[in-house]
Amino acid sequence: MKIDVLEAREDFLKFVLGETSPAFANALRRVLIADVPKMAIEDVEFHLGPIRAEDGKEYESVSPLFDEIIAHRLGLIPIPTDLGLYNPRESCPSCHGEGCPSCTIIYSVNRRGPGLVTSGDLEPIGDAKLRPKDQAIPIVKLGDGQAMLIYATAVLGTGKDHAKWQPTHGVGYRYYPTLKAGNKSLDPFDPSVPFCASHMETTAVEEHPVELSAECEACKAFADHYKTDTPKVGNDPSRILMQFETDGSLSAREVLLAALDLLSKRFAEVAGAAETLG
Repeated sequence: MKIDVLEAREDFLKFVLGETSPAFANALRRVLIADVPKMAIEDVEFHLGPIRAEDGKEYESVSPLFDEIIAHRLGLIPIPTDLGLYNPRESCPSCHGEGCPSCTIIYSVNRRGPGLVTSGDLEPIGDAKLRPKDQAIPIVKLGDGQAMLIYATAVLGTGKDHAKWQPTHGVGYRYYPTLKAGNKSLDPFDPSVPFCASHMETTAVEEHPVELSAECEACKAFADHYKTDTPKVGNDPSRILMQFETDGSLSAREVLLAALDLLSKRFAEVAGAAETLG
């Protein structure tokens, strides 16, 4: 299998899987969605009762939203994740599930109204680099006399357990389109090729001729350049065009490498089990 990256950003990746099959592409898609782990807030402890400020003013530890809604919103905030540093809490060798810096991140929120509480108010107890990268995610708007004092615990999990542990979004793939002008093979994604997605794409695998539109500028440019108005189009199932974006907890490159590593280990396990069958 080969991977050719077409477009790469910190939170987005578009690439071509070569010498592969739809079965492998779908396996990679499912791992990207459900099996690559990330940190997310799981437990939230709310302080109840009055809170006295330094100036002597008393605030009530209440907000316009139910605690359950606030906890849900906190769980969906992308938490910076280092997969080489953290272990799943239930199998952590350092604390055996009790909670420690190797499997747990603790955040505090201490805000007094009026004002908007955002993800930027999540203060990690420990390394400041663990603060959420997106500081502007709204959580709740506090009124005058209202306050919020909470402690939130983030742990490692996967998307198959809850969507808050899903690091990727918009994961999709398709066959790589094929295009011929006469006997000349062209790359539809080459910027120099006037490819018209509206009139020159097909769901069929086998190549077949299509008629270009006389009113479409891209079709007319293609016909003028390659001297044909009936190019052959199709799809190549051995080349898969794939793309996805992340929520910012991990970079797109880190997610892809983690997914490929998981697939490699699983295929090795299957191969090992098959060898024992004799």
